[in-house]
Amino acid sequence: MVSDARINPSILAADFVNMQADLARIGTADFVHVDVMDNHFVPNLTFGPQMVERIQATSPVPLDVHLMIDDPDRWAPGYAELGAASVTFHLEAANEPVALARRLRAMGARAGVAVKPMTPVEPLFDIIDDFDQILVMTVEPGFGGQSFMPETMPKLRRLRDEARRRGAQVWLQVDGGISASTIAQAADAGADTFVAGSAVFGSDDPTAAIAALRETVGAHRH
Repeated sequence: MVSDARINPSILAADFVNMQADLARIGTADFVHVDVMDNHFVPNLTFGPQMVERIQATSPVPLDVHLMIDDPDRWAPGYAELGAASVTFHLEAANEPVALARRLRAMGARAGVAVKPMTPVEPLFDIIDDFDQILVMTVEPGFGGQSFMPETMPKLRRLRDEARRRGAQVWLQVDGGISASTIAQAADAGADTFVAGSAVFGSDDPTAAIAALRETVGAHRH
């Protein structure tokens, strides 16, 4: 695995009817990105704990769960209990983000926090060490297949610069419209963890697609 280019395919782009077969195609990924939506926080509904539990049981790689839900303070720990390696909740939805992150870590999961495209990242600066991952959404959350928003890149740069200044060991993740043509922009702005949906699951050869995305980041960095 290339440590500075984690590729996490999003199952939003997978075949829900043949989920086990699709998961088997991404064994070379670092994590599988699992979007949980409640039709309240975002205008879409995907699935909840039961489906995540089945994905956990069949996935060849660890789960990177992204909760696009209201009241994550109540619901997020349940996903850590299911064995998710990483649980990310939205800053806009959490009442006590630091307390929740500490609870997730205590349960053995990596604690992640996500921000929508229009949400400023500056409020995270003083609490950056409480998170293992910060997800900068590069589309409005809710639906797969949207176009990458380059206007989110300055925000990602500010976050990267602040993390470096503080020596924070936080992963910077991007999600939305990540493909061979946009991943270099995100890497250049500081991302090291990339959620790719159709760029992987839409490919005839997901293994080659994952390798190509990693290579693009590597070539851009060196």
